[in-house]
Amino acid sequence: MASGIVPQAILYTMAESSKQFLHQWSSRVVPVERDELPALIWSFVYFFCVLAAYYILRPVRDEMGVLSGAHNLPWLFSFVFVTMLAVIPMFGWVAGHFPIRRLLPTVYVFFILNLLMFFVALQSGVGLQAFGPIFFVWLSVFNLFVVSVFWSFMADVFSTDAARRLFGCISAGGSFGAMTGPFITAMAVKGVGVSGLLLVSALFLLMAVGCIMALLKWYQGHHGIDLGSRHLSSIRNPEASPPSLWVGVARIVRSPYLKGIALYLMCYSVLSTFLYSQQTILIPQVMPSSEDRMQLFASVDLGINVFAFTLQFFATGWLIKRFGVVIMLAVMPLVSFIGFGVFGLVTVLPVLIGFGVLRRAGEFSITKPTRETLFTVVPREEKYQAKNVIDTVVHRGADMTGTGIVSVFHAWGMTLSHMAFAALPIAGLWFATGVWLGRRHEAIRRR
Repeated sequence: MASGIVPQAILYTMAESSKQFLHQWSSRVVPVERDELPALIWSFVYFFCVLAAYYILRPVRDEMGVLSGAHNLPWLFSFVFVTMLAVIPMFGWVAGHFPIRRLLPTVYVFFILNLLMFFVALQSGVGLQAFGPIFFVWLSVFNLFVVSVFWSFMADVFSTDAARRLFGCISAGGSFGAMTGPFITAMAVKGVGVSGLLLVSALFLLMAVGCIMALLKWYQGHHGIDLGSRHLSSIRNPEASPPSLWVGVARIVRSPYLKGIALYLMCYSVLSTFLYSQQTILIPQVMPSSEDRMQLFASVDLGINVFAFTLQFFATGWLIKRFGVVIMLAVMPLVSFIGFGVFGLVTVLPVLIGFGVLRRAGEFSITKPTRETLFTVVPREEKYQAKNVIDTVVHRGADMTGTGIVSVFHAWGMTLSHMAFAALPIAGLWFATGVWLGRRHEAIRRR
């Protein structure tokens, strides 16, 4: 019997030594506590899988946008918005009837089944361009839903203090996935085609489901609470209304803080669609080849995410801790104000690409992690109800608004330079909202 105990003791000692070594190494880069390390690793891998699945398919979607033309973008984004309005109540019903352990895997399995349906359609001889608009709308909805659900879950798993320290590193997992996705597409698309990429994307989503289950197991072992068994409608107040689109909207309307978050995201989304529409107009003028454009889109995505990954892994957590939420929320609005001004003066593709890379990398590494910490000071139910409305309906509604404004500007004969200058007041409003939100967040946190 003793001979069996000794090897077990040795294995236990080796495991503990490995954990201690891993924590000592990781804590030099990320301010993580030893007992938080497993959750950090699983969250990192989880977000990696989610964004790898998305970025494998993103270059295809971007080319669909170019082929559709800038004049059709308002229609495409309108379809995305209408689809959101239809899907949000369905998600609310599912969230109110399924515990978290079943809710989150259900969301990802749903999208896996969608990918398999696209695969079957391609294998049946349906051309990619034939369902291009459907795929454009679907991928936009997919991206917002899986990312929104991810961050909602993260806000439940981690405390406010842990979120401020770790969300930057966790976001880096997403950036690493976003680097891997376009790399896979660039290397494999000629060999396996779009249909093969659909299956690879589905495989990454299946791995994400495994990460969810591992995080739920860690939470129960660490806190002694079965987070996976909780229902969204039984949080604190057992008579709380079941989550729905209108409940989420009502919560936003009643809360100045949530309205501020919604306005902040609206300004970001409108300016993003300004850039996307300008890209759709300018790039075909410079690059008439579809293959060249897809190569450019993949290269830009890869460059953005290499830059964002570096910032997130080595700087974001320290920057938030050093400068605080107020400054971090104001940085990218200021960058956008300067960027649109420069592009208005020098309307050439290199400036547009350079500004787009800097802005999107800043969103991933600075604005997004900081914005997610804003939800750590509100009740859990609001994180799922109001947050999902903000991240989906508000986001896509702003996208539709932005492309509509650009379409009107284009019909009026405004040049890309004029459109860039027209974006400056929105950037100013974005900046002011960010400063107010940051101060409000700090006031709530100190209560």
